[in-house]
Amino acid sequence: MRLRLSVLAVAFPLMCAEPAGYKYWGAQHLLASEKALAPKMSSLKVASERVGSFGNHYALILHREASGQAELHQHQADIMVIQSGAATLIVGGTMAKPRSTAANELRGQSIEGGTGQKISAGDIIHIPSKTPHQLLLEPGQQLNYFTLKVNE
Repeated sequence: MRLRLSVLAVAFPLMCAEPAGYKYWGAQHLLASEKALAPKMSSLKVASERVGSFGNHYALILHREASGQAELHQHQADIMVIQSGAATLIVGGTMAKPRSTAANELRGQSIEGGTGQKISAGDIIHIPSKTPHQLLLEPGQQLNYFTLKVNE
């Protein structure tokens, strides 16, 4: 009987363990991560932290206090969930003066001929690969968002 109880005591937590690859980010975790990112700001006024990697995709939490560069990912889609703040997302069009910053990644000064979309807390955005996009913030604004980078 004692052996059976010992086996159950060891086996039960394993039976209830989370499945491989499962990840939960609660609102409190995201809020704490956003606050922790502010002091880690780059010269471009953006900070990010990778919070999970899962085969063909990974997750980031980002904090931004200024407009970003135009960007284009050759083989990754972005799925963004806006946590707080507001910005204008420019999507489509042509990137001005593109340059390679990493394998399959382009950055540029701006986007010409794109479409502007006001974004704010609660919005969810999907940007396909090969699509120029840029986040523009008004002076004094901040933007906190969760992004999944999904490989093609």
